[in-house]
Amino acid sequence: MTRTLLFACDLSAENRAAFGRAIRLALETGARLDVLHVLDPYLPHTALHDLEQAVIADMERMLTDIREDYALPAPECLIQTVTGAPYAEIIREAHEREVEMIVMGAHRKRGQPDLVAGTTLARVLRGAPCPVVSISHPPTQTWRDILVPVDFSLTCRNALRETLRRFPAAHLTLLHAWELPGERELGSTPNYAQWRDTRVRQLRRQLQAEVETLMATLDDVPELELELEQGNPETVLMNRLRRRAPDLLALGSRGDWQARGHLSERLLAETHCDVMVCRAW
Repeated sequence: MTRTLLFACDLSAENRAAFGRAIRLALETGARLDVLHVLDPYLPHTALHDLEQAVIADMERMLTDIREDYALPAPECLIQTVTGAPYAEIIREAHEREVEMIVMGAHRKRGQPDLVAGTTLARVLRGAPCPVVSISHPPTQTWRDILVPVDFSLTCRNALRETLRRFPAAHLTLLHAWELPGERELGSTPNYAQWRDTRVRQLRRQLQAEVETLMATLDDVPELELELEQGNPETVLMNRLRRRAPDLLALGSRGDWQARGHLSERLLAETHCDVMVCRAW
């Protein structure tokens, strides 16, 4: 079966970086690149036919221009249009084509998380059958430094497994946020401090054992760095991204990191780095 990447093209100028990354990923993995644009189904039939030809021609020109800009060879490529609701058609096509990954451009409403939830990107992230990558940086930036927030959930295990499988040569940093009960009430007492330090040491050993168990099922895994930070998972992650942004953030679509607040919306609105969101299972 042909390996396939799906790039959802909206023909915008901001979409060029994502298009370039999609081409590069297809070349690096030996996959076919399917470029898809979703048309409005309520246009008159004659107008829709003419628009389809114009859109395909525009995508072909964009492909050529981007390849020339970044000196990329031509991947095996299929350029198509479909009609319907963009998010629904992207998810449906990903299912039917059994794609390995969906590549999309970053949300353009920068700094406005409240406007992200109903966008095509946010909806695709919630319903895609495969990892979805949101691109905001040029494809010339190599994904060497990858940050993976981790808890002990099935979602987290799958996100880490997908990251290790797809980027075996990258440097991975695992970030775990921890909160202990009684910190506010008992944090100043010596007995509590001793108990807390013991619990943190146990947590580190437990997390390292979990990671080693997962690594034992994979080949050629990279070195992993483990970071433990106290605090609310969403706050810890956002502060870490502002302090030192990675090349790529790999995150599960469910789990503790997503449970509180609207983390996905914040990540899409504050584009510190490219983001890969993996399905829960």
